[in-house]
Amino acid sequence: MSEDLIIGVFALQGDVREHLAALAECDVLARPVRRPEELASVHALVIPGGESTTMSKLVEIFGMLEPIRDRIRAGMPVYGSCAGMIMLADSVLDGREDQQTFGGIDMVVRRNAFGRQVDSFEAEVELAGIDGDPFHAVFIRAPRVESVGEGVEVLSRIRGGDADGTIVAVRQGPLLATAFHPELTGDLRVHALFVEMVRAAAR
Repeated sequence: MSEDLIIGVFALQGDVREHLAALAECDVLARPVRRPEELASVHALVIPGGESTTMSKLVEIFGMLEPIRDRIRAGMPVYGSCAGMIMLADSVLDGREDQQTFGGIDMVVRRNAFGRQVDSFEAEVELAGIDGDPFHAVFIRAPRVESVGEGVEVLSRIRGGDADGTIVAVRQGPLLATAFHPELTGDLRVHALFVEMVRAAAR
């Protein structure tokens, strides 16, 4: 195990245990992060799927908004899945008027873009930078990326159906985001990609 590499999972809300388990499978130390002093002890952070408006409230209550923003500005690698993608967006559509995000990725994201819980779906998606078969992506009240800035690399789009062409995975520098939940599939390739990004940043 790479004991010198510690990845935190933002643990105030969302699929925390699933991300911790996936990171452990990728041979890194992973620990929950709820407070600024815990954030200071990790090299990178995962923001899980969950409910972005609830997450937005909790980060302010627990005093985590500015510390995470500061670490992102300082170059800390962060991966966000589903609600985590929303939290990494510089701009959010259909959010609360007072909704806060960490920002960092120059993109506009629309919340619950595919409908309600009953409209959740699964799809096979091609992911740039990941070898092998298409990734089986699970979308649960998922966001969609409406637009990206010049510095953002689009890693995946949905192909076929009503959502054809929709951007569902992006990267900007050390920041990675997906509209889907790889932590629910048992496929570790997205987490492995993020671990490599963290190792590269640490070097």
